[in-house]
Amino acid sequence: MGWNDEYKKKLCSAKDAVSRIKSGDRVVLGHAAGEPSLLADAMVENAARYQDVEIVHMVAMGKGRYCLPEYEKNFRHNSIFVGACTRKAIEEGRGDFTPIYFSEVPKLFRTTLHPNVLLAQLSPPDEHGYCSFGISNDYTKPAAECADIVIAQINRNMPRTFGDCFIHVSDLDYIVEADMPVIELAPPEITSVEKAIGENCASLIHDGDTLQLGIGAIPDAVLLFLKDKHDLGIHSEMISDGVVTLAEAGVINNKKKVLNNGKFVISFMMGTRKLYDFVDNNPSICMMPIDYVNDPVVIAQNVNIVSINSCVQVDLMGQVCSESIGLRQISAVGGQVDFVRGANMAKNGRTIIAMPSTAAGGKVSKIVSFLDAGATVTTSRCDVNYVVTEYGIAQLKGQTLRERARRLIEIAHPDFHDSLKAEFEKRFKRPF
Repeated sequence: MGWNDEYKKKLCSAKDAVSRIKSGDRVVLGHAAGEPSLLADAMVENAARYQDVEIVHMVAMGKGRYCLPEYEKNFRHNSIFVGACTRKAIEEGRGDFTPIYFSEVPKLFRTTLHPNVLLAQLSPPDEHGYCSFGISNDYTKPAAECADIVIAQINRNMPRTFGDCFIHVSDLDYIVEADMPVIELAPPEITSVEKAIGENCASLIHDGDTLQLGIGAIPDAVLLFLKDKHDLGIHSEMISDGVVTLAEAGVINNKKKVLNNGKFVISFMMGTRKLYDFVDNNPSICMMPIDYVNDPVVIAQNVNIVSINSCVQVDLMGQVCSESIGLRQISAVGGQVDFVRGANMAKNGRTIIAMPSTAAGGKVSKIVSFLDAGATVTTSRCDVNYVVTEYGIAQLKGQTLRERARRLIEIAHPDFHDSLKAEFEKRFKRPF
């Protein structure tokens, strides 16, 4: 039987496909903007047939209705990256959080959190019967390789991307056709604060560097100040729209990359249709599973790699919290530590933790004497190199605790200098 016949044989409705889920199953959802919305909705609509179905995923960009109180007996969310639509369930005890480095999630699925069912969104098959994981390869492809049942939402609007990101029709168990808009993420508003941070970060980036960029206003602001650079490359767990502008201008061309020369190496993406159209059938795009892209040993093979990430707080020792406010889990480690460690190992690698100096409308300093009680140390003081705010750059690696504190206070918001200096003098027994 040819793949076309096999494809037709596996076609079914979303309702029929999710009926294969059983009470007590562990269901992994495709990641972020690659979430198969139709299948997720059908699963919730079928909730009365389930008890204690465990839903596992990282960033959720869909509705997250399985986290609502009325479905508490039907579903329990186990988050590996807490998002806006899942935080409340975890805070109220209807959900759980599992700490894990992004690079280790595929291994987690192969061992501790074996998926009974994967719900994924794919591009239509090519002439050989291979579907692409499109904009969400990350843990989704590795989950497909070990799941008992793979249910695919085939969407003509899903970009067909290249790399190690394909699955054959023969490896799908149920196929649901649904041509619907792929989830988009609008570009963030960039304020004068983010622009100042972006300019400071850009001063640490040189011609020929390879970049890892996170998501949000700060990474996008960094890109605004790279227009005069040359021959930049990308090795990043994700990208968004800002990269497209620099790629089209020839600033990002990957020509100086030692590893995967000429290629954008990515694992997932979140952006608008502009980004999705750019990557569709683009041979310069190399979508790889997250246990390759975020493996610190792989990252370290990139000469001149610059890692840029953000955080919630930095204390005067240089300890970074990027995922919680006290005990309240608001996100996760993601790939921050993967890239910090990989870039630190790389030849001429640089790691940057970038953040506004304040939060809560200027009422709270993000450079603090002590992390909040219960706060997670995401990136250790031994790993941190540069910390950047709108007030400047503090280079910490190799510095004493006293000098670290001095440099961090110098880039803190002036409103908090007095209290931070008082702590400095108390701690180090000498004037600031």
